[in-house]
Amino acid sequence: MALTDGRGARLPRSERRRQLLDAAQEVFVARGYHATAMDDIAERAGVSKPVLYQHFPGKLELYLALLDTHGAALVATVRAAMESTTDNKTRVHKAMQAYFDFVDAQGEAFRLVFESDLRNDPVVAERVDRVERDCGHAIAETIMGDTGAGRDKAELLAVGLTGAAEMAARRWLASKRAVPKAEAVDLLMTLAWRGISRFPLQDGPDGR
Repeated sequence: MALTDGRGARLPRSERRRQLLDAAQEVFVARGYHATAMDDIAERAGVSKPVLYQHFPGKLELYLALLDTHGAALVATVRAAMESTTDNKTRVHKAMQAYFDFVDAQGEAFRLVFESDLRNDPVVAERVDRVERDCGHAIAETIMGDTGAGRDKAELLAVGLTGAAEMAARRWLASKRAVPKAEAVDLLMTLAWRGISRFPLQDGPDGR
């Protein structure tokens, strides 16, 4: 189905939705949620407000769609890091890399997840908490499987790892990438690995 915005432009529905999300992201990042109006987003996208409302009933729905998109991407990257190898040092490195890549590739859009000016809204807070929780669970499952640690201990360790990765990556971006990314990731990996590697592996069928 192709949609027109009244100005001659016709796009399939999925492409129009992507266009609107991209425009909303630019405006939200530049102005923050509270200072952004639907008029601003429609203008940035080059569409009429009725076209915008065909896809999103309000500003909050637009914001939540962006949170879901970026949050899912981060969680998927962390999970892939855990599943891509059985070498735990490499896993730690890839987990740190995931956070640095996220803040680097997304530019200032990472603020939608980590530094939202809407974090006090229960719906937004639940979405952000879910992202942090899902990233932590992906790492905790690996810790449990390899060390035999109970869930509570594994989740606490996972929170420590993801918290360090998130804060360091945000600080790295704020410093205008003063340290080359590869070096920054290696620094965090070394710090984390020297701690997590102290936990003994649980023997499995392959003797690991």
